[in-house]
Amino acid sequence: MQEKTCSHLWEMINVQSGFIITENCFRCNKTSTYFSFEERPPLEEYRDGEHFWNIMESAQSIRFDLKCSNCDKIIQYGELAGLMMCTGCDEKCEITKLMKKLEKERTWVYVAFGFFPVTERKQISTEKISILEEYFNQRRKSSRSKIKIVSSEMIGNIATCYAELIKDVGMLSLAPPEKE
Repeated sequence: MQEKTCSHLWEMINVQSGFIITENCFRCNKTSTYFSFEERPPLEEYRDGEHFWNIMESAQSIRFDLKCSNCDKIIQYGELAGLMMCTGCDEKCEITKLMKKLEKERTWVYVAFGFFPVTERKQISTEKISILEEYFNQRRKSSRSKIKIVSSEMIGNIATCYAELIKDVGMLSLAPPEKE
């Protein structure tokens, strides 16, 4: 007997606002990021073992999971630091090239990125990126525009990237704002 497949209808759940904190160790020049749920994230330097961490920047963001309202399947996005909108800052970047190619089809390119250091932290899988892209596109009128989500691995040098972090909960949820 063949398993019945679900036509997933994704909704955002477990939404939490916070900040992505980027810090740098001046001794080893390591960059690290983490998510802080505090209203006022810590901005003071501190020592952790051999590392002397200085806060480089903080950016408002949200964390969330996706749940199918048809079959109750939940996809957790704990490794997703955020989404960025490509600004086309580097003509040689693969994402800029893709963005220009998809422009004719009225497709917006967003970049899914994880936490640093990339080699030490679990990064978002291709499967989860596809589900996230499906979530964004499921309520859009495909005749108007589409969303394409790609991995930050496509960025040649993330340190020189000027992509803009998406931080508006309303923009990510695709649902009309709740009435007060």
